[in-house]
Amino acid sequence: MIPPLSLLPSGTLHRDVMASIVVFLVAVPLCVGIAVASDVPAELGLVTGIVGGLVVGVLPGSSLQVSGPAAGLTVLVYEAVHTHGPAVLGVVVLSAGILQVALSAMRCGRWFRAISVTVVQGMLAGIGLVLIFGQAYTLADSAAPSGGLEKIGGLPRLVADIVSGGAARSAFAVGTGTVLVLVLWKRMTGRFSRMLPAPLAAVALATAAVAVSGLPVATVEVRGVIESVQPPGLGDFFLLGEVAVLGTVAAFALIASAESLFSAAAVDRMHDGPHTDYNKELMAQGAGNAVCGMLGALPMTAVIVRSTANVQAGACTKLSRVLHGVWLLLFAALLPATLGIIPVAALAGVLVHAGAKLLPVRQLGPLWREYRGEAVILIVTSLAVVVTNMFEGVLLGLLLAVVKTAWETSAIHVVVDDGASPRIGVRMTGSATFLRLPEILDPLEALPHDRPIELDLSGLQHLDHACRTALTGWAQQHNEAGVEPVRVRIPPSASA
Repeated sequence: MIPPLSLLPSGTLHRDVMASIVVFLVAVPLCVGIAVASDVPAELGLVTGIVGGLVVGVLPGSSLQVSGPAAGLTVLVYEAVHTHGPAVLGVVVLSAGILQVALSAMRCGRWFRAISVTVVQGMLAGIGLVLIFGQAYTLADSAAPSGGLEKIGGLPRLVADIVSGGAARSAFAVGTGTVLVLVLWKRMTGRFSRMLPAPLAAVALATAAVAVSGLPVATVEVRGVIESVQPPGLGDFFLLGEVAVLGTVAAFALIASAESLFSAAAVDRMHDGPHTDYNKELMAQGAGNAVCGMLGALPMTAVIVRSTANVQAGACTKLSRVLHGVWLLLFAALLPATLGIIPVAALAGVLVHAGAKLLPVRQLGPLWREYRGEAVILIVTSLAVVVTNMFEGVLLGLLLAVVKTAWETSAIHVVVDDGASPRIGVRMTGSATFLRLPEILDPLEALPHDRPIELDLSGLQHLDHACRTALTGWAQQHNEAGVEPVRVRIPPSASA
């Protein structure tokens, strides 16, 4: 819980208040941009940010990480809304939140740390690619095709539209200008550039440029917070009878939980304060998503960009993230009309930049040199997310990770001792699993039938049913043609 303000040292209070303002300024363009990219009202992004501050902010778990709508779930939200309709969003987010709370009650939070980091990196890289390809069209105020391959295939036509001039070129100039400001802003050394977050500065400059020049670009559609909030009705919950919707719920819960807890681990390394209780943080994220679902808002995760800004701004307690929710609430209540002057292309530029930061460009080279199998999993997962969807791409990545691990842990060594004695000795060590059957059977089937054979399996750590059956079958075939039965030594400890 947050300590009473009277118990906070004055220096701590001042640092938390200033940090909350920084996080608020970072959150506004990201909340709005993620909502627009998800094809839901812009105000719903602010609602999720408010819940992340006022609900998750006061709950136990992590002290300094900040929650809100995340770019990592943009693709999944867009697919859910377009596949099942806007009414499904509240149902899915509420159900995902309840599932997260249930996982926390079963103390499953720590098990999310067992998810392959490479799969998560591949998932984020795939999301980054989808964001880049999808928002490239929004940069030019053009409608994006539905599928990942269609987005890639439509890029030549998009380039032709931009080159031909008109509104597409104007919007593209605004969007690319936003990306350029984001890239160069942190390289500036002035005090002003350090105080003003790059996303806010880029969007503000783009908005001012459009207002002054009168460029014909699309701006954010403003509906009002009250009008945008649409809680799910009782009839909407019948959608949970569809297998596809249940799969979306599982994807929301698992991906949001993994992203939040990975973010918590990263934030814990940035400060010396209390570290995250993973089960309590999972409970807090579930409670936040349940509230967002009841309001029909976007799903939330802990967001590394806002969390990093919070830590770097000097936050000391949970007060900073709660206050950031208060500032978002005041902004949504008092200044919602200001959203209507923001160019959509500028928000697309923010998301293109965010998508590019999800690509592990620098890590891929060393990973390929040192752990080539992990690099393959990362690449395949990211491409699968682009070609299919996030849920199927992550499932494929997890399957590859499991197969790779099974292959590596089932190493088997077969040593044939064809010495001077008439009997041939064959000794196996390691783990005998079905993945290694060719390596096991090939040398055995090559042995002569006119000499006695002793098969020593006492060095095996594991002997699965498939290998036991295959070895029994080989021994029977050899005994039918051999000079005497095969002697087999199987240790009692070898599990099947």
